[in-house]
Amino acid sequence: MRVELDDVCMSREGWSLSAQGIFTEGIHLVSGDTGSGKTTLALLLAGLLPPSSGTVCREGISSLMVSFQFPEYHVTGATIRDECISWGIDPTGVLTAANLRDRQDLSPLKLSRGELKRLHLACVLARDYDLLVLDEPFSSLDCREKERVCSAISRRTTGITVIFTHEQMQFPRVDYIWEIARGSLHNRGSVPGALEAWEHAPDIIKKLIARGKVPENITPSDLLEAACRT
Repeated sequence: MRVELDDVCMSREGWSLSAQGIFTEGIHLVSGDTGSGKTTLALLLAGLLPPSSGTVCREGISSLMVSFQFPEYHVTGATIRDECISWGIDPTGVLTAANLRDRQDLSPLKLSRGELKRLHLACVLARDYDLLVLDEPFSSLDCREKERVCSAISRRTTGITVIFTHEQMQFPRVDYIWEIARGSLHNRGSVPGALEAWEHAPDIIKKLIARGKVPENITPSDLLEAACRT
């Protein structure tokens, strides 16, 4: 399985993004400033937006899911239980994971943004996909829910998972770091080697590296281990 970006360019009204590279199996983190083009690139990878030029080639991808930043875009069920069923999954486990079992007859649109995001991600992460694109999966979540979602993402061992985020506090285990800077997509390589070249790395990671304590990965436990290393 792979997704190849070959001289891809997206441009509109004085804004442009160029991208070249190959996404292979594993968990990829793509960071960048707000407005840099993360969502645009997510849509390009998923085939929901054609590039202005260049090609996006998906090989060996038989199942694909893109999770939008705003969970309202995904709602199709009249009740929370129906929403789970619409994803083709047993509601019981998902509602338990999302802590919404006592509200299953409520309309999803009656939930708060954070609760709806929790429900949506529980549905998305309950299934396996060859290509899973997550656009800002941590937005609208509190620290506890971010931790739970990160744990679920870290457990993904098959397929290609691409996370687009400007999160700076909570991360899952990742295999590769990418970032959008100065209008281009940059492949920083595999972790942990990629961390030293990561421009958008959180300050804690930059400080650890400056002290010669390169974390093995970017989860909170990895950062704590590096900080405590003698």
